Amino acid sequence: MKQTGPDAPSSRPLISTGVPGLDDVLGGGLAPSRLYLIEGTPGSGKTTLALQFLIEGVRNGESVLYVTLSESEVELQGVAASHGWDLTGVQMRELLPSADSLQPDEQYTMFHPSEVELGATSQRIIADVETLKPTRVVFDSLSELRLLAGNSLRYRRQILALKQFFAGRDCTVLLLDDMTAMEHDLHVQSIAHAVIRLEQNVSDYGAARRRLIVVKFRGQGFRGGFHDYRILHGGLKVYPRLIAAEHRPETARTRLKSGIAALDDLLGGGLESGTSTLVVGAPGTGKSTVAMQYAVAAARRGEVAAVYLFDESEETLRTRCDGMTMGLEDHIEAGRIRVRQIDPAELTPGELAHDIRAMVEQGGAKVVVLDSLNGFLNAMPDERFLIVHLHELLTFLGQSGVATILIGAQHGLIGVNMSTPVDASYLADAVVMLRYFESEGEVHQAISVLKKRGGAHERTIRGFSMRDDGLHVGPPLRQFRGILTGVPSRTDEDPRELR
Repeated sequence: MKQTGPDAPSSRPLISTGVPGLDDVLGGGLAPSRLYLIEGTPGSGKTTLALQFLIEGVRNGESVLYVTLSESEVELQGVAASHGWDLTGVQMRELLPSADSLQPDEQYTMFHPSEVELGATSQRIIADVETLKPTRVVFDSLSELRLLAGNSLRYRRQILALKQFFAGRDCTVLLLDDMTAMEHDLHVQSIAHAVIRLEQNVSDYGAARRRLIVVKFRGQGFRGGFHDYRILHGGLKVYPRLIAAEHRPETARTRLKSGIAALDDLLGGGLESGTSTLVVGAPGTGKSTVAMQYAVAAARRGEVAAVYLFDESEETLRTRCDGMTMGLEDHIEAGRIRVRQIDPAELTPGELAHDIRAMVEQGGAKVVVLDSLNGFLNAMPDERFLIVHLHELLTFLGQSGVATILIGAQHGLIGVNMSTPVDASYLADAVVMLRYFESEGEVHQAISVLKKRGGAHERTIRGFSMRDDGLHVGPPLRQFRGILTGVPSRTDEDPRELR
């Protein structure tokens, strides 16, 4: 039996919300001629989203209507001006209480105010819709409609009547709810075709984190879970949650050379595309420099490398690399190395993943450096989900054929009691360790590869140094035993007996 009525499936194309990223979350957009609920606390961006929705309709040559029961048209024009929008073509109707309603002569005696005001408001809405015949309508907000109704029964009947009224008028309706009621009314959620909730969380330090979730969407596949968004100049921008399983391009594995033969030998011939490498060590051991060596080598091959800095500034990076004659400046100017300096206090995880995805899919990056995991950890609003988020990101990059280099700074400078704030070693395909050790009254550095999936690598521990002419990886330190303790001892044994 064919389903008819307001809840019947629509075979018409989905319409755009006008919000970057939101259509992706919704599986393509909104089904036309349906009623939707946008809920969120004050300041979460409901009005901004609604205006973007209507402006998109004007852009498509549609008739649109904004019915406001709380904010005046002047206030809405102010919101639009702050984003640089022109609201020409957006019809606005203010259904606000007049100043005369405060006069004693205007107070109702025989009838309850809700019986008069709700009926008058409904009639004005119906008249405007009949005259303008809009295809997009926004009601802002349900809290005022709830107050006009006077009780929950009349309120629910009014919402259902609105849905039935618009059902046969080829009109897509957004109902905004600021969730100021004492109890969260789930009845409106059951009536709406889809429900989108906007949330904002204020942390002890840094900017407020905003995220949204699609609570339900009848007959439409959508991206579940929370998705970060920002309110920027120009409106809301949503960063859909990265789902690695949706990206499975076929890529051939190739070896990426660093330009330093001894370093590549340690890694069994170099890094492999589509793999992740964790470089760990104490501060100052050269972790970032090793990562930049591979980024510069990729740029020399004509490839694009993306570097995300959480700890040091871009200027410091340039100065350090130029002091080692790595030629970083020329590659940055040519666009082959793209540096992003990240402020952990302002970043959202979804925004970072979105930027990396764009860098790979649109910018063609073949090498991605995250420097460092410590800063990445601070950028997360909840440490419990760092590993899950990092796993999705690394899986996506691996499936895209990108060589990812993660920098992990360990706590401590020397000895065996070294620790990291987050253990990502099991996620990485290869682990490179840099250590300080003492010998003959001097502090030296050593490098070794502890793990590499899918290929052979050297088991030796080599000397490592950073000089004016670049990185130097020396021969295996076979004359020492206990380098990883930081205070090794010399041995006269046959090196072959130590293998």
